[in-house]
Amino acid sequence: MTEYLRILSRGESLSADQAADAMHLIMQGKADPVQISGLLMGLRARGETLEELIALARVMRTYFVPVSCKDPDAIDVCGTGGDGTGTFNISTAAALVCAGAGVTVAKHGNRSVSSKSGSADVLEALGVNVDLGAEGVAECLEEVGIGFIFARHYHPAMRHVMPVRTALGARTVFNILGPLCNPAGVKRQVIGAFNLETAKVIANIMHGLGAEHVIALHSEDGLDEASIAAPTTVIDYQASDEAPNVFRIKPETYSLEQADLSSLIGGDAKQNASILRSVLDGQTGPCRDVVVLNSALGLLVSGRYESMDDCISASMTSIDSGAAYARLQMLCEVSNKL
Repeated sequence: MTEYLRILSRGESLSADQAADAMHLIMQGKADPVQISGLLMGLRARGETLEELIALARVMRTYFVPVSCKDPDAIDVCGTGGDGTGTFNISTAAALVCAGAGVTVAKHGNRSVSSKSGSADVLEALGVNVDLGAEGVAECLEEVGIGFIFARHYHPAMRHVMPVRTALGARTVFNILGPLCNPAGVKRQVIGAFNLETAKVIANIMHGLGAEHVIALHSEDGLDEASIAAPTTVIDYQASDEAPNVFRIKPETYSLEQADLSSLIGGDAKQNASILRSVLDGQTGPCRDVVVLNSALGLLVSGRYESMDDCISASMTSIDSGAAYARLQMLCEVSNKL
């Protein structure tokens, strides 16, 4: 590991083999916290290369506990985190709306690292049992159409990293790697990134790792979500594409009102749970609109809908019919019985 730190200190990149070996050392507990911290911040300071990220992701995927998912078209909707904006849990709400629209969602997430409330925190506050093993999550996926994969239970080797991430309190390469390593093996994902360059890299990595359809995105206001406060750049990459389709979306294109970013700011898990409940209960306003926009992208990658307009409509129907809220209630009920 010392040699790899020297390379990074010179502003140079690691080769694929070097990056892979560094990840093996971390996952096997053979690197001490100071070395891990140095590696993470060295990569961040210089900017992770595509070659490094592919190698790191491939190694990390060999260490997770797999979750069985019978639906080959299951999706995940998540962000890398680390955008520093403090919004409520938009991706988690979008996952529930997608499930309400009939799409299987293997929601992969964790507790908060650099924000006040991670997906595990808010789901727990909503009454979901977030501590299920692989069989329990598989049962939720089959019975409810949505299951929560609590990252810390499925990436046991990450115990060597989490104290360092928590102490750093800032985004690291693991904010990128986490969404790339869903234990359910989903091949359809929406991944928000903390900057546009990272979104482009994520799309290319996922395509290279065999994704059927990936949408990576970043909003001009800094969100790692599709925003209603500013245009969002979308990198849409399907398995059959030779190159990604890059385009910008605006809320007004889909009859959603533009709003100030401050209207999307959340708080702790309890406060964010209240926001999610109000959205799923049909309350109108900026929080609903941003959830609808992100849900629509999730439905788009599912392959069930032809256009964004159709996906927007289906997202609204999922909320207004009570289907999304019903999925949350079912998830609470089923997860707490297992």
